Amino acid sequence: MDIWFYMQNFTTKIVNLMKSEGLYASQGGPIILSQIENEYQNVEAAFHEKGPAYVRWAAQMAVDLQTGVPWVMCKQTDAPDPVINTCNGMQCGKTFGGPNSPNKPSMWTENWTSFYQVYGGEPYIRSAENIAFHVALFIARMNGSYVNYYMYHGGTNFGRTSSAYVITGYYDQAPLDEYGLLRQPKWGHLKQLHAAFRNCSTTLLQGMRTNFSLGQLQEAYVFQEESAERCVAFLINNDEKTNATVQFRNISYYLMPRSISILPDCEKVLFNTAKVNTSYNKRITRSAQIFDSVDMWKGSKDVIQNFEPTISLQSDTLLEHMNVTKDESDYLWYTMRFQHNISCTEPVLRVESFGHVTHAFVNGIHTGNAHGSHDTKQFIMEIPVLLNNGSNNISLLSVMVGLPDSGAFLESKFAGLKRVEIHCNKTDQFYNFTNYAWGYQVGLLGEKLQIYREENLDNIEWSNIEGYFNQSLTWYKTFFNAPVGNDPIALNLSSMAKGEAWINGQSIGRYWVSFLTSKGKPSQTMYHVPRSFLKDSENLLVLLEEVGGNPLHISLNTISLSSLSESTSYHQIPSISLE
Repeated sequence: MDIWFYMQNFTTKIVNLMKSEGLYASQGGPIILSQIENEYQNVEAAFHEKGPAYVRWAAQMAVDLQTGVPWVMCKQTDAPDPVINTCNGMQCGKTFGGPNSPNKPSMWTENWTSFYQVYGGEPYIRSAENIAFHVALFIARMNGSYVNYYMYHGGTNFGRTSSAYVITGYYDQAPLDEYGLLRQPKWGHLKQLHAAFRNCSTTLLQGMRTNFSLGQLQEAYVFQEESAERCVAFLINNDEKTNATVQFRNISYYLMPRSISILPDCEKVLFNTAKVNTSYNKRITRSAQIFDSVDMWKGSKDVIQNFEPTISLQSDTLLEHMNVTKDESDYLWYTMRFQHNISCTEPVLRVESFGHVTHAFVNGIHTGNAHGSHDTKQFIMEIPVLLNNGSNNISLLSVMVGLPDSGAFLESKFAGLKRVEIHCNKTDQFYNFTNYAWGYQVGLLGEKLQIYREENLDNIEWSNIEGYFNQSLTWYKTFFNAPVGNDPIALNLSSMAKGEAWINGQSIGRYWVSFLTSKGKPSQTMYHVPRSFLKDSENLLVLLEEVGGNPLHISLNTISLSSLSESTSYHQIPSISLE
């Protein structure tokens, strides 16, 4: 099949690149494991009999490349020999069915330390105790030999790289946060857990494993080396609410709720997953500069596209968004012109969209917008409009906030406008423009001219910004000096609404501050500015604001850490602002 041909070409190219640099362990390099496909089982059934056939083909294709290291398939219970089926998730000690062959090790390829956050969603907080418990449980119950964290270091979706509705910051709750700073006690607690495993790794890998009950919700796993007389024990309390005292080898052990004690010699407790000895810290944000002077800024309005007979792309129906933009831009203009010639009081524009955001302009005037969410793939915008007698221009700007990242038949996913009508509230009459003469324009003019680059600033006319506050489709620019020191830097965009930001021509990502969570807060206000993007002075900041905001409250901040002085215990997790 054609798609298999391209898959093989791509995989072969990557493997050959690794081989050419001597990177595989079989060549003396650092790569000890390779992965083919990723959670394909989630979509396998959609392809019916072709799904299992593809899994078998992909596995054999990978093995035939002869990397000299094992291949794995994540969350693929039918991974054929010798490819190893592995687990992804947060509780693989409970959810993993185990290797599908006795000659395969038990491996956890993605231990989710948090979860990606979407606009309108709260951050997912996973405690150090919870992560440590499930890692220890996987090692003990599943005879686990490998745990890989996803993510151990958070990051930033610079530019337009984030997937649909995913915020720019990625896995900021990881043991090393988005800025590379230690998130304590998560980092320190896991470091101690890993040291405990390393202390008894030989016995864990070579010992015989047994399991027996210590109580109604308590149990023990013991790894015993007969020849060396070495022993490791995991004492587990599965009760989530109550402490327990258990007897093991004639010694009493106190176990906190939902905890595992690790005894590297089957006698002394070296580590307990619920006992945190690492001090908590918090992130400190200090303002380095506030862009509060009108004189610091210049602004420019982007062009509202109207339908013209000479427009290059036209269709008598509504086209699918992603197929038209080809990922060149988040934005696609749908434009049309019509003659208003019926009696229509209180007209309402009704737009059904499978995109993420729609902005409506009637005769060049912004009349409103609407958006969907990560969990609702379709939305309807209904806004009152004023129509001229005679000719009227309707310009609808469809916006994508990232592309779909998973699912079967991604090539056939639909985004963009599905239906456009104008209803007359006091009569049954309405205009249906779904099948009508539409003109299309990919992207905004400022994007096309790349006015976020300093060498292109003169491609448009900039002016004072007094009249631009809270205006749609507005570009802002200013210059600033880099903060002194080496602390990470973030731009506070809490006074803006939705758009994208550039530093010296490099996009630091999309922002969508106006999309609030159920608690009435933005999902993200602080946006990472790598120091590698900056010069010592005269750094160019450019913003594209879609909806309307006030740039005079934007600030540039440094990020640092401070320890908390109060004592903490396993059940006492302080609430810390991330901004």
